[in-house]
Amino acid sequence: MTRLQDALVQLETGEQILVKMQEVLGSGSTKPAARKSKDRKVAAVPAARSPKSRTASPKGGRKQKAQADQGAPADGGAATKVAGDPTWRELVTGYLTTQREPKSAAEVTSALAESHPQRKTQVAVVRNTLEQGVAHGLLERSKQGRSVYYSPVSATTSDA
Repeated sequence: MTRLQDALVQLETGEQILVKMQEVLGSGSTKPAARKSKDRKVAAVPAARSPKSRTASPKGGRKQKAQADQGAPADGGAATKVAGDPTWRELVTGYLTTQREPKSAAEVTSALAESHPQRKTQVAVVRNTLEQGVAHGLLERSKQGRSVYYSPVSATTSDA
């Protein structure tokens, strides 16, 4: 019985989220379907936790992990990029255009960390930026064994 009540609470929560999304997106009717309330018990849903309780936890939660993956500090502080600084794509492509041979993500990361010490440089961020450059046709990827190297698109392949 409690399992069914829990499932009902989850469904109602999901419905509320979907209704809010409809309101935000402005699609469809903004009013939820009329509910038939028979002698049904409504389960109490606990209130959301305060942000302080999440940071006190020794283990990182989903929100903290997502912020860390995006490069934002978990404590909600200011980001390390200052307005007017070049984007990661500009930094990565600019560095690779000055190189004569392909470079790995680790090599690009260490070079950018040296040339831009004020910015927090992470291998994952640089690797993602390199892959975006490949996806947008700005960079080429080459594999040598298990290693992946990146270089700017050569003039002969970009004209074809």
